[in-house]
Amino acid sequence: MTASIHFGTDGWRDVIGDRFTYENVRRAADAAGRIIAADSPGGVVLVGYDTRFEAGSFARAAAEVLALHGLVPRVSATYVPTPALCWSVAHDPAAVAGVMLTASHNPAPYLGLKLRMSDGGASPASFTARVESELRDEAPEVPAAAAAAVQTADLMTPYLAALRDFVDADAIAAAGLRVVVDPLFGAGQGYLADTLRSLGVEVTELHGDLNPGFGGLHPEPIPPHIDAARAYVREHALDAAFITDGDADRIGAADRSGAFVNPHRILALVVRHLVEDRSLRGRVVKTLSTSVLVDRIAGHLGLDVVTTPVGFKWIYEEMVKGDVLVGGEESGGIGIPGHVRERDGLLMALLLAEMMGQRGMGLAELVQDLFAVTGEMEYGRADLRLNPETSAAFAAAMPSLAPETIAGLGVRDIIRTDGAKFLLPDDAWLLLRSSGTEPLVRVYAEAPNAGMVDELLAEGRALVTAAR
Repeated sequence: MTASIHFGTDGWRDVIGDRFTYENVRRAADAAGRIIAADSPGGVVLVGYDTRFEAGSFARAAAEVLALHGLVPRVSATYVPTPALCWSVAHDPAAVAGVMLTASHNPAPYLGLKLRMSDGGASPASFTARVESELRDEAPEVPAAAAAAVQTADLMTPYLAALRDFVDADAIAAAGLRVVVDPLFGAGQGYLADTLRSLGVEVTELHGDLNPGFGGLHPEPIPPHIDAARAYVREHALDAAFITDGDADRIGAADRSGAFVNPHRILALVVRHLVEDRSLRGRVVKTLSTSVLVDRIAGHLGLDVVTTPVGFKWIYEEMVKGDVLVGGEESGGIGIPGHVRERDGLLMALLLAEMMGQRGMGLAELVQDLFAVTGEMEYGRADLRLNPETSAAFAAAMPSLAPETIAGLGVRDIIRTDGAKFLLPDDAWLLLRSSGTEPLVRVYAEAPNAGMVDELLAEGRALVTAAR
């Protein structure tokens, strides 16, 4: 039976050697190539890959198939972060699309294929639906001429130069920062650390070697996967830790005490920094699972906020409409369309360093200064790994979930644009949604204190158990 290929929240992802095979990668590239060539015949397509098992070889296989459709594929000469590929597509006048071989923050057994538009942004659902409609049961044969047509390209040198140009190098250098960088064995390795060093920052890098198994780590920049970086910054009295995910489009951080600075707070800090320190304006776009801190700081600054379903492709669609200052999601993906219409974990780390330099504050002080305006909120997430059948059963039951109270709090409203989000008093909320890339149900909660968050997460788990 021919394996199904489905483009979920951001691309198609599957387990290497199970359904993520050379045969299926060629099928996906064949369908994508047919659509890209129909829209932009003869165009250049940039192809990148991360540090996962055989990712470079899979990228080459996809590129050879793209050449069959009269496209000009150029494969990165080395592993690249997803934002580097996206920036390269957006700034190459000949490029009409991008293909990235990555599974982002998924565990090591996974690999995936992301499609990017001519502006570097994530492919919208309407485009991936066209690609899925063109899937064939068998992969095409690749003649020698198509294989020979594949070119290589340096995607990193111009991108890294653009990162340095985007930030205040003098302020960062003058701050005398000492940090630890942890790419979690992913595609940010070497690149972020070296860029910070070029800006005068003293850097130690953890997990910065090629290890397709990620050394047993899950490459997502949240606890407990970042505990080594948190301990290192605390034990060595450094100023901060910056952590990126498997393809470096997401950011996590820790302050000098090792306390986690979660992506919600980073996004709120970035919004404030862009307005107050850079004199920029525009709409703020956030996903349904992102903190009310973002709404509060945007309201304080007089900015409009747009809330989308989970997935950066929805934020991208708002960016295409224009007048967007920044967009972000709870998982650490934050993007500034003035740079590229995509998330960029490396740029966010540099902006945090810039804030510390320009404001003369550590990350903890920056967060406390933010709380002085917004008030404090705590956040938590639990991932419930289910077998595919149970996950599907819960997804079917979720639309009918309508509790009147949760953890003793009255449910004020339910938002069902993506899963079920229960709005509670004092801006507290609980969100249940099925993952778009794994057999998981994600339980998210936010409340004014950590104890209430724990209660909400426990109630969320109970609702999942009862529904299935």
